Amino acid sequence: MLQLARDVLSEHDLDDVLGRVVDAAQELTTARFAALGVLDEAGAELARFLTRGVDPEETRRIGPLPTGHGVLGELIRDPVPLRVADVSRHHRAYGFPTAHPEMRSFLGVPIFIAGRAYGNLYLTEKAGAAEFTEDDERAVGLLAEFAGLAIDHARRLESAEQRRRGLERSVAGLDATVTIARTLAAQTDLSRILELVAKRGRALVSARTLVIELEEGSQLVVAAAAGEVPTGLIGGRVDREGSVGGAALRSARPERIEAGLNRARFAEYGLGSLGLEAEAGLVVPLVLRGRTYGTLVAVDRQSDGPEFTVEDEELLEAFAASAATAVATAKLFDAARHRDRLAAAEAERARWARELHDETLQGLSALRLSLAAMEGAEATAAHQLIEGAIADVEAEIEKLRTLIVELRPLVLDELGIAAAIEALAERLETPHLEVRTEIDLSFEEGRVDERHRDELETAVYRIVQEALGNAIKHADATQVHVQVVDDDDRAELRITVRDDGNGFEPARRESDGFGLQGIRDRVELLGGTLDLRSAPGEGTELRVAVPSQRGVDGSRARTA
Repeated sequence: MLQLARDVLSEHDLDDVLGRVVDAAQELTTARFAALGVLDEAGAELARFLTRGVDPEETRRIGPLPTGHGVLGELIRDPVPLRVADVSRHHRAYGFPTAHPEMRSFLGVPIFIAGRAYGNLYLTEKAGAAEFTEDDERAVGLLAEFAGLAIDHARRLESAEQRRRGLERSVAGLDATVTIARTLAAQTDLSRILELVAKRGRALVSARTLVIELEEGSQLVVAAAAGEVPTGLIGGRVDREGSVGGAALRSARPERIEAGLNRARFAEYGLGSLGLEAEAGLVVPLVLRGRTYGTLVAVDRQSDGPEFTVEDEELLEAFAASAATAVATAKLFDAARHRDRLAAAEAERARWARELHDETLQGLSALRLSLAAMEGAEATAAHQLIEGAIADVEAEIEKLRTLIVELRPLVLDELGIAAAIEALAERLETPHLEVRTEIDLSFEEGRVDERHRDELETAVYRIVQEALGNAIKHADATQVHVQVVDDDDRAELRITVRDDGNGFEPARRESDGFGLQGIRDRVELLGGTLDLRSAPGEGTELRVAVPSQRGVDGSRARTA
């Protein structure tokens, strides 16, 4: 008995302790069958059931493990030792399942921890005897006391180990967060921050690969990655709809790649389609103040994997909150830089427009008047030269007028977007190119009393201007349809530019050289979305949606 007690108390892992207790009880009583049932939190039925004497095949044939009905439940209702010669004759006995081995003699003893019932030891079919003895009952009762101590000890050690691991994870998470915060204080470059987040996140959960996807319209773009990264993955794009990343962004909760339909989504519509292989993984959304920025995708745990633990999920989710802050801040600085550049460019264009209008055009006009005044006083040859000079000056004046309009169309300030875009379409139209416009704006149509803010009107004009230029210079289009409409219900302005030109592959990086980067910058600054659809030989369709921004000063309001 003492030797068995020492064996039980020497174990520290809870599962090992439970297994050693049921082995010791079987050895102590020479029972053919032994079991240990562990109660659930409510103490109402058995949550676990460990057996000895029944092989796995017999267990499979018997069916589900018991939960505490019949004689087994008697000890749950009344936790005192129970010893009977024939268990089948007990008043609470149920019929055994068909494949269950025959059992007659029975001994059951409760296990207590700190005065509370923890579970029960069940022993049947004592070898060489018709029933268990009082000595067996006393011995198993004593073993149950040692078992209670050993189980309590193991649970305390397990709890302490869990707390230690939890503290280690918390420290690791805090360290990663502090590192990002320190870097953010000295670094506002988005690519550098994304690289750091990828490396720290991968180390945090021991992932084979960690990928950062950022939202861009209806797509997710691979912005950074760490670990084993397939060639061409960074910069790749997948549609948000149908992917695991899209599911995580919709629910604002982590998704597991190996769960349900996610494996197929990952392979067909997600990063798997870009060459990233995964047995298991976590997809955690980057969310800050209700706005989504993208996802962290951790693939294949390297130690004790490939699946990630619940603790890994919680840790990566907490890390993602810090990462989202870093990404949002970097984007804010990036947007500010873009805004400053665009504002500076617009200011420079406005300055040139004023200078050309106030000085160059006036000087040329004066020259024209002077030459015209000399016309009657000169000889015939001189008269012809003067006529030619006048024609040249008039041509230059027209060129400068065109340049001024391109730099900053006055009609945009005076009459608004509709008139400016229609004038632009008229200038660009040729016998070989038809430009149709469909414009429905709330201010121009009298549905609202304020125009859009100057920043928005300028951006809309530039987007249409660049899209038309792209269709003419690169697509060899013969027809272009421009649609600019206010959606009052959704409080947004929508732009669609569709051409019948050559088309191209939007996923290829060099496509941004087709005048698209400026459009992307403007749309991003306005907090809008860009959807580009094209294919070789099938034309191009550009769709932009930006939030409405009405003017706040009196100069942009409708007067009575």
